[in-house]
Amino acid sequence: MNRYNRRDFVKFMGAVAATTPLTWANTATAASGKVVVVGGGFGGATCANYLTRWGSGIEVTLVEKESQFITCPFSNEVIGGDAELDSITHSYDGLIARGINVVTDVASGIDTAGKKVNLSNGDALDYDMLVVSPGISFKWGEVENDEEATKEAMPHAWQAGLQTTLLRDQIQAMADGGTVVIVPPTKPFRCPPGPYERASLIAHYLKNNKPKSKILIVDSNESHSKQAAFQEGWNALYGYGPEGMIEWVKGSEGGQVESVDMANMTVTSAFGETYKGDVINLIPHQTANNLVHESGLTNQDGWCSVDQGTFESAASKDVFVIGDACVAGAMPKSGHSAASQAKNCAAVIISRLAGVEPPAPTYANTCYSLISPEYGISVAAVYQLQEEGITKVSGGVSPVEQSERVHSKEAKYAKAWYKSITSDMFS
Repeated sequence: MNRYNRRDFVKFMGAVAATTPLTWANTATAASGKVVVVGGGFGGATCANYLTRWGSGIEVTLVEKESQFITCPFSNEVIGGDAELDSITHSYDGLIARGINVVTDVASGIDTAGKKVNLSNGDALDYDMLVVSPGISFKWGEVENDEEATKEAMPHAWQAGLQTTLLRDQIQAMADGGTVVIVPPTKPFRCPPGPYERASLIAHYLKNNKPKSKILIVDSNESHSKQAAFQEGWNALYGYGPEGMIEWVKGSEGGQVESVDMANMTVTSAFGETYKGDVINLIPHQTANNLVHESGLTNQDGWCSVDQGTFESAASKDVFVIGDACVAGAMPKSGHSAASQAKNCAAVIISRLAGVEPPAPTYANTCYSLISPEYGISVAAVYQLQEEGITKVSGGVSPVEQSERVHSKEAKYAKAWYKSITSDMFS
């Protein structure tokens, strides 16, 4: 990955702002039609919001099973004891105030032929255009004895809420000198830096409260996001390696987990190594949400193929899939990616309903990670649509050997990013 500094980052993110659909839609475009959006997260909420910001006359309905949205970004701070769940919990009141019909229910099925979304209460919503941003489901059973029941004994905390506080409470109840085992899923999965940020912020808690403890990352993957920057931070703050607080075991060296034992709180690798934890954060392998599987929108790999210029489903006309569930070229499965895709998708739908040409698509992603509350790192990228799909054209990861001042600023940027993107989604 290319290295970048803050000046470079501001420069190329400014270039994105100059060409984003935001500048295309300085005034609302007159259009008419019914758009249903399924999923109220970074993709769905942003898309619903911008359909009303940029489109005039469109009837927008957002279907979301929860009455509030709890973000996975910054949930690791809750797990590490540095924030409360309320700080990452957001209301849909701002979207309702925009005139969006927010339906709190489960989308039980999609009738693409009849252009209807079926709800668990028996109702159905008609649509002219449908946006599906349902997120992920877990592939229970990919690891032997990996059943849904394991989420109580070995919480994944990969869907924020009760799982977040369960993992936090288990860590806080652990005796000093205990071991936390983190098992990341195989790629692709939601938020590639997430397991490693989680290890960092748990280490921050343990260092200050249970300094004899250990974190073991037993990883099926051979490498991980921001690896050099994470490992430099771990070494500086907590000690990294067999003698440090954090140790990472890659797949080919014993990290490929094949089975779990809830009764004995162990995980066992393909090479026969068994790792015992006082707390085990078992993050299951992932696929697109069950809704899109059952609706025939997934490919043979379990994800949703789309036209990467419009995000229209390859399987069904007038159905658009954004966020973690879709295949979006080089873009990672992140909240920022989902929001970027959502704005492109909103511009395409408004243009189609208005009978005008949509703007050229633009894409960006930024992922911040905290190694401690005051030590941040990041990765950022700008993408373009090319013949082979969405391709990275600029960006990079935080370089190593930076000063404490730089990492302190990165931590502040992370908090500012979170405030900005959630405000953009919900207000």
